[in-house]
Amino acid sequence: MEVGKVYRVAGPMVQATGLKSHMYDLVLVGEDGLMSEVIGISGDKHIIQVYEDTSGVRPGEPVKETGAALVAQLGPGVLTSIYDGVQRPLPALAEASGNFISRGLFIDGIDHKKKWDFEPVVKKGDRVKPGQTIGTVQEQLLIKHKIMVPPNLKGGEVKEIYSGNFTVEETVCVLDGTELPMIQYWPVRMARPSTEKLAPTVPLRTGQRVIDGFFSLARGGTAAIPGGFGTGKTVMQQTLAKWSDVDIVVYVGCGERGNEMADLLHEFPELVDPKTGRPLMERSIVYANTSNMPVAAREASVYTGMTTSEYYRDMGYDVLLTADSTSRWAEAMREMSSRLEEMPGEEGYPAYLGARLADFYERAGRVTTLEGGEGSVSVVGAVSPPGGDFTEPVTQNTLRIVKVFWALDSKLTQRRHFPSINWLESYSLYDLDLEPWFVENVSPDWNKNKRRAMLILQENAELEEIVMLVGSDALPDDQQLTLEVARMIINFWLAQSAFHPVDTFCLYEKQYDLLEAILEYREFAFEALGRGVPVDEINSAASKDALAKIRLLDDYKPELEKVIKQMGDEFKAMS
Repeated sequence: MEVGKVYRVAGPMVQATGLKSHMYDLVLVGEDGLMSEVIGISGDKHIIQVYEDTSGVRPGEPVKETGAALVAQLGPGVLTSIYDGVQRPLPALAEASGNFISRGLFIDGIDHKKKWDFEPVVKKGDRVKPGQTIGTVQEQLLIKHKIMVPPNLKGGEVKEIYSGNFTVEETVCVLDGTELPMIQYWPVRMARPSTEKLAPTVPLRTGQRVIDGFFSLARGGTAAIPGGFGTGKTVMQQTLAKWSDVDIVVYVGCGERGNEMADLLHEFPELVDPKTGRPLMERSIVYANTSNMPVAAREASVYTGMTTSEYYRDMGYDVLLTADSTSRWAEAMREMSSRLEEMPGEEGYPAYLGARLADFYERAGRVTTLEGGEGSVSVVGAVSPPGGDFTEPVTQNTLRIVKVFWALDSKLTQRRHFPSINWLESYSLYDLDLEPWFVENVSPDWNKNKRRAMLILQENAELEEIVMLVGSDALPDDQQLTLEVARMIINFWLAQSAFHPVDTFCLYEKQYDLLEAILEYREFAFEALGRGVPVDEINSAASKDALAKIRLLDDYKPELEKVIKQMGDEFKAMS
């Protein structure tokens, strides 16, 4: 192992001489052995980013090579864990050093002493290939952890296969002379291979009407949630984590405020999984990297989270990765870039900002695994633009890459309308790909109703500008009626409470039935208007108020049938 020396220190950036390390190799800096990574080589100098506080490090201190890249430890025991940005378990760090993390602490990402019950699924003499399952471990109640041949191994004939209780380091299979333990080590910056990337033709169900109904995310798709302070990004991500139709949730807190991350670490384990009634944490992994932690670890956290997601994807699971927030990651890149004295781009961000964001988001997707199954990683990245300015570089570069844009609106937040997704600014580029699925699995009229509702909302936006000048009474009767129907869509359908026991989640069928009922009300209303019924009488229909309560009912269908019948009777009686 080569030992170099610190030449220069500038915050989390260190230059060292006398090393033979390659790009992205892990090195240990200083007397305390601070975990660091080589990010540049210039002549005889290595440029290193340190993942820990560099206070007290001075020129002349040793820099030790490890000969390996920054890797994630993958195996049984990853689920339910809460890590820092470089996959050190926070509970173990607290136990080793108290509430304030000591420098130079190396703690394994998974417990190397705990024994797991390994059940083989291959037998001696079988031939296996890279990515093939050789056995299983029941990691959690619903998650069967597949022990696979590492993708970077050739495969071959099974010479020995064992059964019983083993630690992750003990050999469970011998493959042509290669001993395979249950643990895998994978470089976080390298995407794990798959056989084929599949088209985004299946939606990811979230249970949120504004998302599923208007701006659907495909399974294996990418989405961005930009929004200013207090617009509900964190609640939105917790809701997606709880209700999305996925098997595994990976939450990466990337440079968020310490108090917000502390609240999340208290609340997230208490969320109840609607699938099992047990803690949601049983199928979740959290990477907590607060804003006062070293900036270099922010970049590592998103790659470590993505590598973990790909690992479970390779088992055939559907994974949701939420990153909160990529703006803090970009700010860390900007700081590192300035210390490297690189040419700044727009607003001081490095010129490669877009490329780095693309590297991250492009690792998402629904794929055919090496074993022949199907798995997916869907990525939802929160963006925190300063002052809610969506024209700033991080938001704009993110929008060039992702296919779904959920624009959080501070004005909707002030009106207490949640989720505060602006339906006029948001979009989904998966719509055309997902239309056949909705026609086949929900209703042939799903897409038609969605477009009709969106046209009403667009007309409503134009009319509201006139209303602000002259008042609604000055509008023609048909336009007054359009305003009322738009209010019904906004208040009865788009608005949804994340804390109501029923309204927090809405099935596709219920979403369709509710919107269909509102559009049916519109047909009755305009037919009555054509008969000369006054607008005030139409808007005072009791069935309209009854329709507002349907979304809060669990067994809603009998009541909805009554309301629709009541609606028809009321409008027939109008003269």
